[in-house]
Amino acid sequence: MDIKNAQKEVDNWIKDHGVRYFNELTNMAQLTEEVGEVARIIARRYGEQSEKESDKNKDLGEELSDVMFVVLCLANQTGIDLQDAFDKKMDKKTKRDHDRHHNNEKLK
Repeated sequence: MDIKNAQKEVDNWIKDHGVRYFNELTNMAQLTEEVGEVARIIARRYGEQSEKESDKNKDLGEELSDVMFVVLCLANQTGIDLQDAFDKKMDKKTKRDHDRHHNNEKLK
């Protein structure tokens, strides 16, 4: 599924199952909360912190999907075409960083 269709799917879900979008500030707070949950899993599972028993069954994919859902909500309610924005970002990064990482001694 492309991003444009994902935005439509989220919008349809909100119309069918939600009452309305939460306001932008509430969604920003939700996004922060979801990113924190991703950070907790990454820090404990892949970082140097030990993973608590209660965290071992947490699904990173599910948490990343929560982040994506809220990002899509924010894009929808602020009129952002994320497919277009993402395509432009990839083009910019490709032009700007074409050789940058290949020439980075830290990555060798």
